[in-house]
Amino acid sequence: MNMHAPAGTSLIADLRPEARSAPESGIVEVVNHGRLKPGLIPLWVGEGDLPTPEFIIRAANKSLADGETFYTWQRGIPELREALARYHAALYGRPFSADSFFVTGSGMQSVQIAVRMIAGAGDEIVIPTPAWPNVAAALGVAGAATVSVAMDFHQGRFTLDLAKLEAAITPRTRALVINSPANPTGWTATRDELAAILALARRHGIWIIADEIYARFVYDGSARAASFHDVMEQEDRILFVQTFSKNWAMTGWRIGWIEAPPALGQIIENLIQYSTSGSPVFVQRAAVAALDEGEPFVAEQIARAKEGRRIIAEGLKATNRVSLQAPDGAFYQFFAVDGRTDSRALAIELVDKANVGLAPGAAFGAGGETGLRLCFARKASDLTEAVARLQQALAG
Repeated sequence: MNMHAPAGTSLIADLRPEARSAPESGIVEVVNHGRLKPGLIPLWVGEGDLPTPEFIIRAANKSLADGETFYTWQRGIPELREALARYHAALYGRPFSADSFFVTGSGMQSVQIAVRMIAGAGDEIVIPTPAWPNVAAALGVAGAATVSVAMDFHQGRFTLDLAKLEAAITPRTRALVINSPANPTGWTATRDELAAILALARRHGIWIIADEIYARFVYDGSARAASFHDVMEQEDRILFVQTFSKNWAMTGWRIGWIEAPPALGQIIENLIQYSTSGSPVFVQRAAVAALDEGEPFVAEQIARAKEGRRIIAEGLKATNRVSLQAPDGAFYQFFAVDGRTDSRALAIELVDKANVGLAPGAAFGAGGETGLRLCFARKASDLTEAVARLQQALAG
C-alpha cells in the first residue's frame, strides 16, 4: 500500500480488487432488515431451530475440563478422522481410510481450501445455478471466475441439462461444482446423472467439487441421496466438502471436513496451517460424539423436515399464486410468486407485511432471480403460522 497517497484517496481503492469486489450477501441484507422485528418467523438462513443436543455439548465440556485447549493436529485429531471413516463406511457400505479426511473450521473453509487448491487468476469453475452464493464468492476472492449454467425450471421442478453443462466447459475450466441435494432448489441427482457428470469431468480432465452436505435429507424413504461415492474410482479427481452444521445442529460450532485423495494431505495440511492452524480440540471431541452417537438425532431432524416440507408445499400451493413441487432433497422450498419478478423487493415486503423472513432468489444467481427460498427445518407450529401469514400477504 502507498503510505504517501494524496489526500482524499479512498482507502478502499488501495485494496486488492478481489477483496473490493467480494459481494454483499443478498440473504444477509434481508436478515439485517428484519432481524429485530418482534415475532418474526425466520426461515431465511440454512439452519433448523433445534439447539445442539446435550450429548454433543457434554463431549465438548469434558474436553475443556480436561484442559484440551492447546494447538493440535492440523489435519484433525486422529479420533475424529477415524470417526469420519466409520461414519462413511456405515453410510456408503464400504471401507474408508481415515487418511482421506481433513478437519476444517467449517464447511465454508472446506470450500475455500478446495478452491485454493484448484483455481486462481484466469481459471474458471462451472456451477449449476441457482446455487449457494458463497462458492462463487470464494472463487472471486481467489481471483477465479464462475461460469453459471442455469438449471431448467418447468412446472415447479428444476432439472440439469448435461449438454448445457458440457457446453460451458472451456480450456480455462478447472472444475465443476456439484451440489446434490441442492441448496436452494432441492434438486437431487440420480445415480445415473452423477455417473454422467463424472464421465464428463473425466473426458475434460477437470475436477469435481462435490457438496453433498444435505445427503441425509431425502424424502423417498432412502437412507441417503445418490452420491459420487456410488460411481467413482479411487483415482477420480473429486473433493468432497462437508460440515457438521446441518445433520447435528452445529451451525455455530464452525467445524467441517474435506474428503480428498490422501496424496493431497500435505497440501491440505499446509492450507489449514496458514489459515486457522487447526480446529479446537474440544470442538473436535464434540464432533466425534456427533458421529458416533448422533443417528437418533439425525433421524429426528429428517422426520421434522419431512413434516415441514409437507406443511409448506401444501400451504403455498393453496395460495394459487405459486408454482412448485415439494423438493426431493435438502430442507428448502424454492418458489416464485406469480406476477412478481424482483425477489429482493418481495422478500423485504414479506418481512414487513407477513413478519416472515425468506431469502431472495436473486442471491443465488442465474435462474433464481424471481424466486424465494424458505427453510422448512423447523417445528410444525412455526411453519403452520408462517404459511397462514404468507397466504394472507400474498392474497393481498
